[in-house]
Amino acid sequence: MVSVDGIAVEFSGHTLFKDVSFVINENDKIALMGKNGAGKSTMMKIIADVQKATRGKISKSEHTKIGYLPQHLLTEDDCTVAEEASKAYKEYFTLKKQLDDLNEQMMTRTDYESDEYMKLIEQSSDIGERFYNLEEVNHEAEVEKALKGLGFKQEDMNRPTSEFSGGWRMRIELVKILLQKPDLILLDEPTNHIDIESVLWLEDFLVNKAKAVMVISHDRAFIDNITNRTIEVTMGRIYDYKASYSHYLELREERRETQLKAFKEQKKFIAEQERFVERFKGTFSKTNQVSSVEKMLEKLEIVEIDEVDSASLRLRFPPAPRSGDYPVMVEDLTKKYDDHTVFHQASMTIERGEKIAFVGRNGEGKSTMIKAIMKEIEVEGKCQIGHNIEIGYFAQNQASLLDPKLSVFETVDEVAKGEIRSQIKHLLGGFMFSGEDIDKKVSVLSGGEKTRLAMVKLLLEPHNLLILDEPTNHLDLRSKDVLKDALLAFDGTLILVSHDRDFLKGIAEKVFEFKDKKVREHFETIDAFLERNKAESMRDMNL
Repeated sequence: MVSVDGIAVEFSGHTLFKDVSFVINENDKIALMGKNGAGKSTMMKIIADVQKATRGKISKSEHTKIGYLPQHLLTEDDCTVAEEASKAYKEYFTLKKQLDDLNEQMMTRTDYESDEYMKLIEQSSDIGERFYNLEEVNHEAEVEKALKGLGFKQEDMNRPTSEFSGGWRMRIELVKILLQKPDLILLDEPTNHIDIESVLWLEDFLVNKAKAVMVISHDRAFIDNITNRTIEVTMGRIYDYKASYSHYLELREERRETQLKAFKEQKKFIAEQERFVERFKGTFSKTNQVSSVEKMLEKLEIVEIDEVDSASLRLRFPPAPRSGDYPVMVEDLTKKYDDHTVFHQASMTIERGEKIAFVGRNGEGKSTMIKAIMKEIEVEGKCQIGHNIEIGYFAQNQASLLDPKLSVFETVDEVAKGEIRSQIKHLLGGFMFSGEDIDKKVSVLSGGEKTRLAMVKLLLEPHNLLILDEPTNHLDLRSKDVLKDALLAFDGTLILVSHDRDFLKGIAEKVFEFKDKKVREHFETIDAFLERNKAESMRDMNL
């Protein structure tokens, strides 16, 4: 269906990858994996034809349609949500208008024998064939169904897109791609801006309704549930596994063990040959043998061991100062914005040491409740913080609170205390800051880099109540594992808002569900909660 033939990307004397070839077949569901900077997004852009390779080519049939969702979009805001999503059917509406115009001309003209009239008939026949070959669908219903699946409400359909954040506009673009039913869907970090229920809807769509899919994602559960093939980009080349992500991890470890064994054997062989050369160099009777061995060593292709980011980084939060028995007490809390009620008479009590998750669709009040706890907004009802509480707060806009004049290293050094100060570079490396990165000023960092730096800073300060609002959006799998291990070992109280099921798994012991202006308490893990609610959620989203 799509053939990648010998592509290479080179810039400034650096080769990102070379001689990469593979074929994407119908119904392939591919996870494109590799370390940050390995070239995954670049390869996806080349397949999408938004970037050119230095060498090689991408081949596809004339009628193969590719849909591409990049990490970052530049969108125009000149219509409503439903109108923007309906642009997915641009070909249908364009052909329909052309056909209607031609039919109108043929009905009003009387020069039936003229060449011009015959041309109108030919055009009408050609366009009509293309039009009637398109799948007949209820366009309005399909648009509404897809938008609701990705979290939009009925009242959102006629709102201007300009009223929505970048994350929500990203969802509209995703809806347009899905509705076009392309032969190949390319998705670069599609789950960063959607909630758990929307991720479930997207998973179901990609597994059961999409054709071929290639996805880059740091959401382990998402890629494991949708993929049947894994392509790893590493050290300028690829490895192609006909396996899901979890199985790929096992196969990759086996591959690396084989490489390591071959590397050690080759190293031993080279040492033996070098000892031979050293021993008999200058010995007349061995001259030809020594020369032959030297030439062989020069031509020997050295076994390479693939990069695996296996640096062990075990980080613990500083011991939590002892707090009162009930760090958070909420009673009959109501929050309204004009005529819109976010939640009504919500109550919750969080005990010392509990690790809880706030779940629910975007816009149901999770972040609003956190802002109420943090005293950032006015609310009706009672919201009380317990005795001796030291709050560590990670907001979605946490990056904007960093001092832009400090360097990355200075930002962390400012809060590091005790033994951890000797491990600052190691810690920063665990969150993808290495080499010259640690000397960069905060002011020049990207949004994702600032988010990661804010998380490192939080990890070093003593707190007994952590409130984390979507902390994993810009973290890779290794950074998420570092944070998860630290949270599991944290001996204080934790409130966590996250759409990342794999991250929540094992951490959240209790769930507060935000839905229909109410907050419900569930004494169960996130896995048990999602399993129990899955069928109902799928019905709600019209699947």
